[in-house]
Amino acid sequence: MKILVTGAAGFIGAALSLRLLERGDDVIGVDNLNDYYDVNLKHARLAHLTPYKNFKFVQCNIADREAMENVFATEKIERVVNLAAQAGVRYSITNPHVYAESNLIGFLNILEGCRHHHIDHLIYASSSSVYGANTKLPFSTEDGVDNPVSLYAATKKANELMAHSYSHLYGFATTGLRFFTVYGEWGRPDMSPFIFARQILADKPIDLFNYGNHQRDFTYIDDIIEGIVRVIDKPAKSNYQIYNIGNSHPEQLLTFVETLEKHLGKTAIKNLLPLQPGDVQDTYADVSDLMRDFDYSPKTPLDIGIEKFVHWYKAFYEN
Repeated sequence: MKILVTGAAGFIGAALSLRLLERGDDVIGVDNLNDYYDVNLKHARLAHLTPYKNFKFVQCNIADREAMENVFATEKIERVVNLAAQAGVRYSITNPHVYAESNLIGFLNILEGCRHHHIDHLIYASSSSVYGANTKLPFSTEDGVDNPVSLYAATKKANELMAHSYSHLYGFATTGLRFFTVYGEWGRPDMSPFIFARQILADKPIDLFNYGNHQRDFTYIDDIIEGIVRVIDKPAKSNYQIYNIGNSHPEQLLTFVETLEKHLGKTAIKNLLPLQPGDVQDTYADVSDLMRDFDYSPKTPLDIGIEKFVHWYKAFYEN
């Protein structure tokens, strides 16, 4: 297939693109290479993709209507995976406008491209953050998600509503995947594995909000990619689908830190702080629908995933 992957220089986008290229798909990768975090890391991810003859990179912002219209018009795209977005719960509190641009206007441009160029299936990134103030665990796609506690979460919920309206009006399939705390090699520097590893190795304190009492459904990158690929490959069951994609095995944040300490060979200096605005207390994915429809089964325990992350982190940043 020829597949458009937006956010192709991002953490999940680069890993997905590599998997697709290795098996022989043609990938059109779109990314604006913004400086939300270290652009050198994005270029390093792209460097693994550009040697493939079946990869084409287009640097543009999905919020640029003309540029995205051109991508859809010039490439015979068969599937679209939209992973481009302004990420980060906390950043959305201080920089709200960029979320409207990328996550709302950008997503609208993707939907319009799919509509006008007869794409039969759009897969897009949603987020576990849509569960917001929900307290019933595990989080199920049957639960209401009308209580977002951050603008980022609100934009992801909006994406699901926008996708529903386009599927209803124009008859193409949309599948939203609610990602749960993805971690692993080549991850984002604004996420806890990076922040904690950097601080621990530098003998600096790490901030543990909610006094370290968070519980997160940490999901290793390879398990996420396996799930996305399965959704790409199987015909959509209906025009509008939402799935959780996670490990379905939540861990205490303090357990996560202990595992990181073990593989770094250093003890963290812990700075225990109150719950931050926008943070969700706990996350726990009910993935029974994804298991039923796609035979999805995450396989990587936290200890193995953290060991691989630490090995990559030291090789990338210390050599």
